[in-house]
Amino acid sequence: MHYRLATMGDLTEICSMIEAAKQLMAEQGIEQWDEIYPVCEDFEEDIKKETLYLAINDDLLAAIYVISEEFDDEYLKCEWENKKPCIIHRFCVSPVFQHNGIGNAVLSHIEKQLIEAGYDSVRLDVFTQNPYALRLYEKNGYVQRGIADWRKGRFLLMEKKLDRSPDYIYLTEASVLSSSYSVK
Repeated sequence: MHYRLATMGDLTEICSMIEAAKQLMAEQGIEQWDEIYPVCEDFEEDIKKETLYLAINDDLLAAIYVISEEFDDEYLKCEWENKKPCIIHRFCVSPVFQHNGIGNAVLSHIEKQLIEAGYDSVRLDVFTQNPYALRLYEKNGYVQRGIADWRKGRFLLMEKKLDRSPDYIYLTEASVLSSSYSVK
């Protein structure tokens, strides 16, 4: 798998993947994403800000994610433990690649990417009615720091301290050796 910044040329494929993910979530009873959020304009803005990344597997779009220092005001209500965080937004594994370890692999890559960029932790919010996302983050060591109630319901605000030890960085390199990206 390799990673790169998204470009405007990727927008149609990204939006198609997101629509397929929305449909699958609706079929699973997960009413998290809809016609209001996220929409193509959100991803267009992410591309302009150079914060949207693609995970490509065998020339197919496997996942997308946004990493930035931007966050909603609800994040200010938490008692965070770390001081130099980056936030994951709009992380989505293509329905074609779900339940094959892609989420774990991409999350591991994101963490390594953030360590290399000098961050000490990663934060995110996860919908309480999305058991797949909850399991992914809990299994990977994310800890609840607070809650937020938004339009679609309750979300957990989670954080993970990034391990900056040389052994951890070396061990995670094996899983993302063929990746390529640039941090913005």
